[in-house]
Amino acid sequence: MTTTGEDHVPARGGPWWWDRRRGAVLDVGLAVVSAFECAAEGVPFARDAGIPWAAGVVFGLLAGSVLVVRRKWPIAVVLVAIAVTPAQMGFLMGIVGLYTLAASELPRRIIGSLAGMSLLGTFIVMFVRVRQDMARDDLDLGDWFVPFASITASLGVTAPPVLLGMYVGARRRLMESLRERADSLERELQLLAERAEERAEWARNEERTRIAREMHDVVAHRVSLMVVHAAALQAVARKDPEKAVKNAALVGDMGRQALTELREMLGVLRSGGESGPRERPSVPLAAVGVAAAAAASRAEEDEGRAEGPCLSELDELIGQSAAAGMVVALSVEGEERSYAREVEQTAFRVVQEALTNVHKHAAGAKTYVRLAHRVSEIAMQVENEPPPEVSSASSARLPSGGNGLVGMKERVTALGGVFVSGPTDAGGFRVSAVIPAS
Repeated sequence: MTTTGEDHVPARGGPWWWDRRRGAVLDVGLAVVSAFECAAEGVPFARDAGIPWAAGVVFGLLAGSVLVVRRKWPIAVVLVAIAVTPAQMGFLMGIVGLYTLAASELPRRIIGSLAGMSLLGTFIVMFVRVRQDMARDDLDLGDWFVPFASITASLGVTAPPVLLGMYVGARRRLMESLRERADSLERELQLLAERAEERAEWARNEERTRIAREMHDVVAHRVSLMVVHAAALQAVARKDPEKAVKNAALVGDMGRQALTELREMLGVLRSGGESGPRERPSVPLAAVGVAAAAAASRAEEDEGRAEGPCLSELDELIGQSAAAGMVVALSVEGEERSYAREVEQTAFRVVQEALTNVHKHAAGAKTYVRLAHRVSEIAMQVENEPPPEVSSASSARLPSGGNGLVGMKERVTALGGVFVSGPTDAGGFRVSAVIPAS
């Protein structure tokens, strides 16, 4: 990106009020030339005024050297030039002073007033000088020549530096305005790029959270049932071989189902066609937002292609828990109907994770699953009674990551629903969720 603004402002490297040494050298050079000019013109001025020529030279040197402060005090330079105009000196000082004054940021009324004073002073001096010269040389060019020559000379000395200074000052202010606008635009672009990076980082975090939640829901339930069946298999292997064979088959079925769901999820993650994080080409910051939006769109399309669980599989889910030794009862209220894919998937995952928690923390407890189809929402509740003191499944030792309830709440609230969980008065635990139907 092209650097603008403060990068273009030169550093103050000159003495006193000059920004640069080059400006100081220029002003000092002009002051020296103006001083010599005024000193040379001071000799005839001293002769006409009847004073020593040395006094006229010193006066000219002092008057001409004022040009060195033209950037600091342009008004003072113009006033001095107007003051020495009757002495017929300070030609360079007047031109440079008027140019500097017009190019400055002083109010227009001040510039106009001083330019008018300089024009009037030059006109008067030229008028008197032309008449004296014509009278001395006994020239008769008409009455019109004296005012014409005076006006032309005064305008020629005053108008060009004023107009040029006004043009240069306007151009300088325009460039400063454009530079400020460029600085502002660059800051805005930088801010937008930072916000785009923040949105991209937020999108990545959300995607990681979503993937972690899906992996937890897919793996936790299936593996929990596998652990429960394996513990039961270990307990009845010698006493009831037929039941042991049945439990072993269930463990195999659970494992195959878990692998199938994991393959589907990994397939969705790989379907983006990315070659991997080995080489990350640099992209403009302004394109981060577009890339993040495209990635989110692809993620939604991939997620749409993957078939998630639905409410029609709820009976199978409860049957698997019952086969693992859980006493579970399902009750459905209202007329069954189809919902949006996100709603059905969330409702299924809530029931699934609640049953998984019962296996982990209340093995052997009787559990009630209630599902209610309402006009504009769907409600579900999973409640278990206190677990028995001695349970054959207690030897399963199921670990808990503490993310089940958090994941359920995130899913429900993301759809605008309400999630409540907590212990019951009877010593059990209840998980309730209400999700809008649309």
